Formats: sequence, C-alpha cells, structure tokens
Amino acid sequence: MFPVTRLIQRLLIGAGLLLAAGCGWSDPTGWRSALDQHTAQLGYRNWIVVAEASFPAHSRTGIRQVQANAQVPEVLEEVLRSLERTEHVRPRIYLTRELSAVENDFAPGIDEFRRQIETSLHGRQTTEIEQESLMTLIQNSRKTFDVLVIRTTTALPYTSVFLELEPGYWDGESEQRLRKRLAEEAN
Repeated sequence: MFPVTRLIQRLLIGAGLLLAAGCGWSDPTGWRSALDQHTAQLGYRNWIVVAEASFPAHSRTGIRQVQANAQVPEVLEEVLRSLERTEHVRPRIYLTRELSAVENDFAPGIDEFRRQIETSLHGRQTTEIEQESLMTLIQNSRKTFDVLVIRTTTALPYTSVFLELEPGYWDGESEQRLRKRLAEEAN
C-alpha cells in the first residue's frame, strides 16, 4: 500500500507543477531567467507590463504571466537591461498619469517609489497616460500580439509600468522619412 500512496503523491505534485506551468506562472525565484527567455522572443508591437501586486490575472491567449518576488523598480531595471541585451527591440515606456497625482498621505511610500522609479529609468523618456487607457491598449494588443506581465510585490496604487516594444534598429523618424520619400516617388 505504501508504494501506491507514494506514487499518488508524486502524480499529484507533478500535476500541480504542470498546472502551474500551463497557467503561465513561473517560480518566484526564477523570474529573471523567465524574463530573459521571454524578452528574446518578443518583438515589435509586443508589450511588457511590470505590474503592481493587484494587477488583474489574465487567462487568455496572448498574455504570459511571470511572478517576481521583487518590487517594481528592481524588476523594471532588470527588464530594461534584458531588452538592451536583445538589441532587436527597444521600449517605449508608459507610466500611469495617476501615479504623479497620488499623495503620500493616502498611499504611504508613494513618494519614495517615484524616486526609485526615476532612478531605475536612468534618464529614459516616459509618457504618462491614464491607466484605463493603458489597460485598453493591452487588451487590444493581446488579440494579435504577445503581452508579458511580470507581477511584482509592490502594493501601491497606479505603480504598474507599461513598455511597448519598438524595433531596436529603426525609429519613428526614420520611418517618417521613408514614408515621405515613397510618397514623393509615387507622385
């Protein structure tokens, strides 16, 4: 009877691990390796969300989720480093407009969080958009493109950071010049 019980235990543990992997969740201590694996596969028009703890879980295709046992600023810095190593994409970084308006009296620690985010960005340009608009962009993008959500332990409102991936070797200005030249040639 003992070997059968042990076999059942092992099968249940294995099934649990497969279920967790199928849901897109990663081992909280292995989020960095999961990040490198996913960022190497992402391309133009894909998104990465470095999410605060209450960010909604998604079960639909097109969204991959990784659990990070770290705060948003630390994860953001690692995401930016990982993207720099890929060279084929670069991020367009969005912060929620609400983040700049949240007061420390209502969300203790938010002032320090904003300082940490500024440090993690290393002078990179950001765009502020209302969170609801960013969530709509993510919902629309996941229908056609992949979205990687890295959920962190940060428990402060409006602290998720959204990164839209663009080609690392071609920028918007180059695209505009190309389109203008093609239009001139067509005339």
